[in-house]
Amino acid sequence: MDINQFDYELPESLIAQTPLSERSSSRLMTLDRQTGEIGHYTFRDLARLLRPGDTLVLNNTRVIPARLIGRKRGGGANVELLLLKQLGEDRWETLARPGKRLKPGAIVDFGDFDGDQPLLSAEIEEELPEGGRIVRFRYNGIFLEILDRLGQMPLPPYIKAGLEDKERYQTVYARYPGSAAAPTAGLHFTDELLQQLREQGVRTAFLTLHVGLGTFRPVSVERIEEHRMHAEYYELPEETAALLNEARSEGGRIIAVGTTSCRTLETVAQKFKDAPLQASSGWTDIFIYPGYEFRIVDALITNFHLPRSTLLMLISALAGRENVLRAYEIAVREKYRFFSFGDSMFIF
Repeated sequence: MDINQFDYELPESLIAQTPLSERSSSRLMTLDRQTGEIGHYTFRDLARLLRPGDTLVLNNTRVIPARLIGRKRGGGANVELLLLKQLGEDRWETLARPGKRLKPGAIVDFGDFDGDQPLLSAEIEEELPEGGRIVRFRYNGIFLEILDRLGQMPLPPYIKAGLEDKERYQTVYARYPGSAAAPTAGLHFTDELLQQLREQGVRTAFLTLHVGLGTFRPVSVERIEEHRMHAEYYELPEETAALLNEARSEGGRIIAVGTTSCRTLETVAQKFKDAPLQASSGWTDIFIYPGYEFRIVDALITNFHLPRSTLLMLISALAGRENVLRAYEIAVREKYRFFSFGDSMFIF
């Protein structure tokens, strides 16, 4: 398929720059993937759109403040490292800006010096394509605590405004640190809404997929079949596998909250095929685009996505490209808010 089939016109004024004061006050567009029928609600109305026996599957990853700004030792130039993937033994795959200054052996220092030692330093071990670098960190103490102190939230490049409250780029159920970006479909939920849904018979299940920037990377090929996704680490616990098996046996809908939950569920379902799901972990580079046959996901809660993005292709695989582009045309006309801090869709 041609990449241009997933393009649409979006006024820059509709790109949400800040989150709403109340998470669940965002607008919610519904899209019936069989009929193409569209509805307009607020996110709180989800309680009357779901039914007993439905299972919401939520990604409980936590965004780490993965943007570090330091100085190259001996050179004094400012350098930015964006943490992408933990490799073990204090080694990380990162994106360096400007990368041309950082050759293997170079050292970058971050934060104040404690005596003659910086709070955190990184030695460049290996060059990767497109500004990527493998680095090894050196520090005293607990790495995540140092990162909380020195790092900044890696907000998407289309968000120009600062974020006053870091927790607004976390879901209320975020638990396991490791993501370079938030699973933004979950940002609309509050503890109160989740409890209300549980009380009316909707089940909630959790998995973890640590979101890498590859998910949001623009597709640079003309034929989408030639695009290759970056791998991301996932875990689906035994408790969630059991809950999903029970829901499927009872005929309940499996509703993925966000494209990250959707991709994880489909990865695990492919692994076990027609057998019951089991606890599973590993790396996934699944790329879902029109023509894909879903094995487990029946419905999806998601935000409005960038033109020509793999996320737009995923929802087109679920709801049909024509239905999705027509829904987006209406969303633009009705002035819905787009992208990470924007409004939401329920595709069923």
